[in-house]
Formats: sequence, C-alpha cells, structure tokens
Amino acid sequence: MVGEIEIAVTDPGEPDVVALLEGHLAFAAEHSPPEDIHALDLDGLRHPSITFLAARRDGVLLGVGALKVLDPTHGELKSMHTFADARGSGVGGLMVERLLAEARDRGLARVSLETGSMEAFAAARRLYARAGFVPCEPFGDYEPSRNSTFLTRRL
Repeated sequence: MVGEIEIAVTDPGEPDVVALLEGHLAFAAEHSPPEDIHALDLDGLRHPSITFLAARRDGVLLGVGALKVLDPTHGELKSMHTFADARGSGVGGLMVERLLAEARDRGLARVSLETGSMEAFAAARRLYARAGFVPCEPFGDYEPSRNSTFLTRRL
C-alpha cells in the first residue's frame, strides 16, 4: 500500500528539493521569456517572508510550494511545482489547500499568484481555478504582461 501524501515546512536547500527547483526554473525558461520568469532562487525562498513546503509520500519528494507574505493581509503563492510523474495525482491540489490554510493561520485576507499565460501553464491555471482563484490585475511589483496570468482568491 502506498502511504499518504505528507506536506511539511522544508528547507529549500535539501538536495532533492534543489533538483526539483532546478526543474521548475528550467520549465519556466523553456516556456517564458527571461523578463517574465518570476520564480524565486534558493536565497529568495529562504527569505523570512516565505513559508516553503514540500509534499512527500513515503519520504519521496513529489512537489513543492511556498507562501510569501506581501503585507499583513495579502499573500502570494510561489514556486508551485510537481515532478512530472506525480502530476495528476492530486499533489498540486493538496499543496494549494495547505498553502491556503497557512495563509488563513497567518490572518491573511487574500492570496494571489502569477503564472504563465502560455499553453504550457494551462494545467496550472485549471488547478488554481478549481481552488477558487479568479483573474485579477497585477499586484505587488508585477507589471502587466501578455505572458502572465494574475489570479487571486479571498479567504
């Protein structure tokens, strides 16, 4: 029997996490122009405003995600990525649920995100729509871009 998926706060510098994050950055570079890659590097993910989570089953890394606190009422989902062979297994949905719970625990009223507008990001946009995210204007330091889709959800 396969174990349950466990999601916990994790150091983004763990070797298996670094490998997944490198894949995340490579995916972004393959499908987005450089000026529209907004993924955080390892130092960015270790910033005090970030809560970084990893999803594992039986100790095997499946995916990652992060919550960045933008201000006392607004957070942003960052670095959501799942290994290709774990996609479609519910890992992404569980990660979004866990990150939204973290946002609620922190007293945030809204969570937003930026993802690509290209076809390669269609599955991500569907995941966020199922989780209740709706289109919004650029937020934080983001500028409008035809390559970006901005989404938000009230908590």
